Amino acid sequence: MAAQRTVDVREDIRRGQEPFDRIMCAAADLGEGEELVIVNVFEPVPLYSVLAQRGFVHETTRTPEGEWRVTFRRGTPDR
Repeated sequence: MAAQRTVDVREDIRRGQEPFDRIMCAAADLGEGEELVIVNVFEPVPLYSVLAQRGFVHETTRTPEGEWRVTFRRGTPDR
């Protein structure tokens, strides 16, 4: 199992703050084999293409509580 870094942006969103810079910094700081998990109150669809352009693939799940958890890792969709 890969090491994971989690960025929980739910409070940022609730306060009306934009978490994009936090997310991009966390993605840039990932080490080899690490994954980035974003926890959000909505599905961050625009983030998928932004990080795909930087070589990331993603897996998305919605929890029973209605939270979105998106795991990003470097790689190809066929992995």
